[in-house]
Amino acid sequence: MKDLIILTPSDNVGVLKAARGDVPMGHKIALTEIKKGEPVIKYGYPIGVATEDISAGSFVHTHNLASALTAEALDYVYEKSLVPLPEKPARNTVSAYKRPCGAGARNELYIVPTVGCIVNAAETICRIFKEKHANDLMVDDVIVLTHRVGCSELGDDYERTKNILINLSKNANVGGALFLGLGCEENQMDGIRALVPDGERVRFLVAQEVEDEVSEGLRLLEELYAVASQDKREEVSLSELTFGVKCGGSDGFSGITANYLIGRVADLLEACGATVVLAETPEVFGAEITLMQRAKDRKVFEDIAALVNKWKEFYGSHGVNVYENPSPGNKKGGITTLEEKSLGCVQKSGKGEVKSVLSELERATEHGLNVIESPGNDIIACTTLAAAGCNVILFSTGRGTPLGSVVPTVKIASNSPMAEKKTAWIDFDAGVTLFGKSMDEATMDLYNALLDVVEGKETSNERRGDKQIAIMKTGVTL
Repeated sequence: MKDLIILTPSDNVGVLKAARGDVPMGHKIALTEIKKGEPVIKYGYPIGVATEDISAGSFVHTHNLASALTAEALDYVYEKSLVPLPEKPARNTVSAYKRPCGAGARNELYIVPTVGCIVNAAETICRIFKEKHANDLMVDDVIVLTHRVGCSELGDDYERTKNILINLSKNANVGGALFLGLGCEENQMDGIRALVPDGERVRFLVAQEVEDEVSEGLRLLEELYAVASQDKREEVSLSELTFGVKCGGSDGFSGITANYLIGRVADLLEACGATVVLAETPEVFGAEITLMQRAKDRKVFEDIAALVNKWKEFYGSHGVNVYENPSPGNKKGGITTLEEKSLGCVQKSGKGEVKSVLSELERATEHGLNVIESPGNDIIACTTLAAAGCNVILFSTGRGTPLGSVVPTVKIASNSPMAEKKTAWIDFDAGVTLFGKSMDEATMDLYNALLDVVEGKETSNERRGDKQIAIMKTGVTL
């Protein structure tokens, strides 16, 4: 049984550390006989029901296990259950950029197109500026927030585009922001200026109002650069920083190694007074009770319940079953049902109290663990986290993904074979905990690696220049 991981005494399946016959690593083996219709238990919770009799030692996957989730809104009972946070680590300050809204892990300039059709001009301005300063750039980077929306949008889509872009510009990693509009788009510059106060760290340019938007954009960017290039790091408490937690391309080990490790680090960060934000609303379906038990008060409990039921209704309004998840890659990696995926996903939140539930357009302001509304889609969720104020994102993956957000995105592999294969994608291998390294030692290794990133060490996505955003659309396009 040394090749088998059993997570809790009540589990009736275990996870293989290495392939056994035709059963790949990361997949499940029945520990006892499971009758048709009985729950299959992992993480101490049901992950679905057996669709046929399963004998002890048999392979458990899509051929004999199905989700038991329902699309109906559920009633929940508030029963608080918390464990104490760990002690604050000795290393609890970092060298970062002090801003009015907190502290930043980077000092970057953002060029923010208000509409997709002006992106090429923004990228031209960025390229020319970087070429000019190739040998003397005094900020960490200049980034174009490339997207293809902002025109022909109404209602929620318009408000989402406008506010996500504004909130991204307010991230403490940003030393200055140039908003670049076309002029005829729905997302008008006047609406943005009304919510972004004028100052030395923001500029606005409407291309249709000037003869040469590139030269004018370069002039304004130089003004921002003159201010931001004077910024210096100083020692600040971790309580001034905000961290996002996210998973993508998960496998059967994700909830056991990488996500669990992230959760332990999240607890350490919260013990230092930092803010941690959990995204991916649909990927708590089947595990929502584990968050509700940690709600700060009845209002937060009710907010979690309302958010889960809202997204179930959203799925249903589009004719989509809540259990369409997990993806083909998840299944190939050993995840069978959404309950199983969700129970692994919420491991990233650690054990801390849930302080608040945020809409997708809100910024995190309360220290401790926050839950934010977002789809599970990797880049949309990461964009939501960055817009909420996250300075760095801890991102676990079992199948592997190169994706990077506009904020440093620390990629944590759930298994060593993938980490060794995709060295250009991965920053940390959590798979070492399967074969000898203690979870305590790995936790401190990841915690210190994260603080090194805050203090300037590049992540894999930064080295490759992979810094993306995406904004969700739910309505019509004119």
